[in-house]
Amino acid sequence: MNFLLGLTGSIGMGKSTTAQMFVDEGCALWDADAAVHRLYAVGGAAVDPMRAAFPDAIEDGAVNRVALKRIIGENPNALKQIEQIVHPLVGQDRAQFKEAAIADILVFDVPLMFETGGNAAMDAVACVSVSSEVQQDRVLARGTMTLAQFEQIRAKQMPNDEKCAQADYVIQTDTLDQARVQVRDIVAKIRAGLKDA
Repeated sequence: MNFLLGLTGSIGMGKSTTAQMFVDEGCALWDADAAVHRLYAVGGAAVDPMRAAFPDAIEDGAVNRVALKRIIGENPNALKQIEQIVHPLVGQDRAQFKEAAIADILVFDVPLMFETGGNAAMDAVACVSVSSEVQQDRVLARGTMTLAQFEQIRAKQMPNDEKCAQADYVIQTDTLDQARVQVRDIVAKIRAGLKDA
């Protein structure tokens, strides 16, 4: 029997690092962003349907995310069309992972877990969290976006305190050691529950 653990958290909260900690504890990980990358890559399942809908988004046999962003900026209906193509394919990718996984705990790393209602399919959800100051510092330190771009992304995401209130577990990621202790504790609690089931 597998335990399905959702892992979520807003941008810059340390979700990817925390996801790796669950892997280190013997959990299997499915990453929504990585699934989209696979679908958009050469030979990916999204390439042909995207080519039919947005031929300008295809470059060298793959979906070009920069071109997609431009198309979304120019056409307000494009995002809805893209989601209609990509979401079912992401669902198939997730289902294949679930089918093949042999670990006792399956972790599903989904940034918009609560926003999309994905938490309904999980046995529990863990949310990573830090203060908004640390979050902003981390994101801007990456050097990949401006403060305005960061604020735009943060505005689209459910506020952190709401996510934490809805989650079964909250993982504070101020330090790696602190996060690792909490991950081990969550894994131990889930495994104890699986033994009793």
